Amino acid sequence: MQPTRAPLPPQRDPLNGARDTNLAQPKTIYARAVTTSYEGKRGLVLGVANKRSIAWAIAKRLAEGGAQLAFTYQGERIEKSVRDLADSLSSPLVTACDVRSDDDVARVFEEVAQAFDGGLDLLVHSVAFAAAEDLEGRFTDTPRDRFWMALDVSAYSLVSCARAAEPLMDASGGGSIVTMTYLGGERAVPHYNVMGVAKATLDASVRYLAWDLGEKNIRVNAISAGPVRTLAARSIAGFPTMEAIVEERSPLHRHVDADDVGAAASYLLSDDAKNVTGTTLYVDSGYHAMGM
Repeated sequence: MQPTRAPLPPQRDPLNGARDTNLAQPKTIYARAVTTSYEGKRGLVLGVANKRSIAWAIAKRLAEGGAQLAFTYQGERIEKSVRDLADSLSSPLVTACDVRSDDDVARVFEEVAQAFDGGLDLLVHSVAFAAAEDLEGRFTDTPRDRFWMALDVSAYSLVSCARAAEPLMDASGGGSIVTMTYLGGERAVPHYNVMGVAKATLDASVRYLAWDLGEKNIRVNAISAGPVRTLAARSIAGFPTMEAIVEERSPLHRHVDADDVGAAASYLLSDDAKNVTGTTLYVDSGYHAMGM
């Protein structure tokens, strides 16, 4: 008879000595909810239209952490909706703002300064616009006036608001600005058209603003979200198709909602991201990483 050998002990992984233990024992993952603290922080949120708005999802996160928030609205049509939402957070200021008007932007930030004792810590810029007829058909047919309008509202408004926020954030010892972009600013997305060109301008503006304002400890970042069902999304021809393609082809194969974006913005606006600026954070289930 052949002598029997005792079984060899499990080999240890030289890169991770605990691997053999991990394989032998079931994994237990402990998770705990963490709410970022914004106690004492003051913020201005531009772009809330209703409870499904990305800006509102961000605002809720900030308010849950203790931030005091002011809001703007565009036009009488959505004023009541914005005021009702702002009242639910005991907002000290809700005011109209036409971001195409330098005088209006200056007035809003004067009101913010009065409401927040001359300081500001957080700025959420979730403002964009293009004519509905320019979000279908061919980009080539975009008329000059509507081309510049899309860039003015969707991109230059970040520049004008950052400039107005600068002295208030400087008085607070620094601040954080977050804006909303989209992959259509990097790649051609059918029907996104002039809005894609506006987002490309916005992306470049984020980087240059980050450089200019960094010396005052003001950070500027963007979030590139996947298709989110908002009021603005309804005007994009083929939006349901965009949703379906992202869900099918993204590594995580799942839908992105406004709360996902709110969580990402909460990080970028927090002190946890104190060394993050000039960056675009993708919240699209990984779709941006795919070649096709």
